[in-house]
Amino acid sequence: MITVHLTNHSIRMDGHAGYHIDGQDIVCSAISALTCTLINALERLTDNRIRADTGDGKTIIEWQELCDKGRLLVDAWYIGLLAINEQYNCITFITDP
Repeated sequence: MITVHLTNHSIRMDGHAGYHIDGQDIVCSAISALTCTLINALERLTDNRIRADTGDGKTIIEWQELCDKGRLLVDAWYIGLLAINEQYNCITFITDP
């Protein structure tokens, strides 16, 4: 199970989808691809300053402020995760009010 914790200034992800064995898990691969694309898009398509730390089974993305384009990119990433979760039920979402 993957836990995604969203705040106004960060995304923290922990865990593995557990859909298949490590190295062959298409669900983890899809989530990783979306997340890498988000990081690259925030860095290359906006003027937002982010800090990203990725590792085996853990990702942290932090920012002070996102412009409208940055927020749109995060929203699109989130929609992608919702679609994956609808099919595979492998993500627990935690959001701060």
